[in-house]
Amino acid sequence: MEEKKKDIKSEAMSPFTKMSNEDVLKNLDVDMNRGLSTDNAKQRLEKYGPNSLEEKKRSIFKQLFQFFWGPIPWMIEIAAILSGVLEKWPDFIVILAMLIINAALGFFQEFKAGNAIEALKKKLALHARVLRDGKWLDIESKELVPGDIINVKLGNIIPGDIKLVAGEYLTVDQSALTGESLPVTKRLEDIAFSGTIAKTGEMTGVVTETGINTFFGKTAKLVSEAKTKSHFQQAVVRIGDFLIFLTLTICAIILVVSIYRIEYKHVLHESIGQIVIFILVLVVAGIPIALPAVLSATMAIGAGTLAKMKAIVSKLTAVEELANMDILCSDKTGTLTKNELTVGDIELFESKDPEEVLTMAALASNPDGRDAIDEAIFTRLGNKEALNEYMREKFTPFDPVIKRAVARIKLKDGTIIQAAKGAPQIILKMCEADEALTKKVMQGIDNFAAKGYRTLGVGKTDSSNKWHYLGLIPMFDPPRDDTKETLGYIKGMGISVKMVTGDHGAIAKELAGKL
Repeated sequence: MEEKKKDIKSEAMSPFTKMSNEDVLKNLDVDMNRGLSTDNAKQRLEKYGPNSLEEKKRSIFKQLFQFFWGPIPWMIEIAAILSGVLEKWPDFIVILAMLIINAALGFFQEFKAGNAIEALKKKLALHARVLRDGKWLDIESKELVPGDIINVKLGNIIPGDIKLVAGEYLTVDQSALTGESLPVTKRLEDIAFSGTIAKTGEMTGVVTETGINTFFGKTAKLVSEAKTKSHFQQAVVRIGDFLIFLTLTICAIILVVSIYRIEYKHVLHESIGQIVIFILVLVVAGIPIALPAVLSATMAIGAGTLAKMKAIVSKLTAVEELANMDILCSDKTGTLTKNELTVGDIELFESKDPEEVLTMAALASNPDGRDAIDEAIFTRLGNKEALNEYMREKFTPFDPVIKRAVARIKLKDGTIIQAAKGAPQIILKMCEADEALTKKVMQGIDNFAAKGYRTLGVGKTDSSNKWHYLGLIPMFDPPRDDTKETLGYIKGMGISVKMVTGDHGAIAKELAGKL
């Protein structure tokens, strides 16, 4: 059932999901053993564009101009023009200074934030190992094109959507895309998505989509196309509209009443020219020339405070928008949690000591690898010196097909035993368990699953080579140390917090209960 669900997800994300490897290679017109030619790659680069997200960069003048455009800036500009017409030069200089200060504060903050973001992007520039003209080369990932044959192994960030065409298996961390806390196993003919991270294994794939056409790129495009005005911007526009309406209404009333008293009642001795000058002065007085400068200065101070906390504020209005927040939707994996697997309370079956279960699991793990499960086991193991009492003669790493890892171990007295860890049901079959043990193990799996834990079975052989089911190791992604305190502080300010995750519902419920 789970596999079917994953296939549906992949199908929705990539049109190449249902195609066989042969059809994909034929469709992309590429030889798997030679890759693309240099000339062909250049032609495709011109056709499809660089393998990067499209960015619409505005010129410095356009960035600066936006701070002189809008209801409030228009009012201030009108006030400056009227002050110049009336030859009130002190007022003209003050109004112009306020306009420039407001624009300078906003422009400087956004320019500084833009530079910080660009610096981060340069540090994160990716490279890919690609097959071109029959030779493996290291190139910048932005030069990848559909049809390129690339190699992906432990630690690589996958640079584009790829169809896996060679190799045994690859486990990838796609929590950034789906919120799943555990790595997902990919095999031949599966699709691996751009931006996900290879955790174990090594495979070769053909690039099917690049840049904005990848699933990650399509997601980013949806976000960039969401044109919304912040509550702060809406509030400023409403203030501007109200002041413009109020000022013009008062001026119109004064003008009509004055003309009536001059022309019909003959009780007003001022001329029409003097009344017009008075109205112009009233217009200048009714314009809040200091409002934008005060708002920008206040938000700039807030942006500076956030910068000390290592938060980049790309737009000053975001500071006020953050202050107006009443619902916070937070990602789970890596935000509320540490995005690292942790071992829970071990359930024992044919072992009496949790340390024995962890020791056997550690012996059936690779200490030099970067597998998330292996790292969690070694981190939890209390007495690591106990491993020195065993000599591992042979190790078969975890295989997604047989779903277990096995080690052949020699004890100090020369006895040979085996240790295994893997899917609980697989270890159960190896132990040839009776009905009572089978019932206990399945009950344990169900209990942990209800809490949102993933379980790992651990077994070992005795001197007669009979397998024994030692216990179940539950795995979960724990909350950050400061999450509960932070959420309490946020809720204390009247903000409602919602968890957003693509992980299993039971896992989300268990985490919500803890927090």
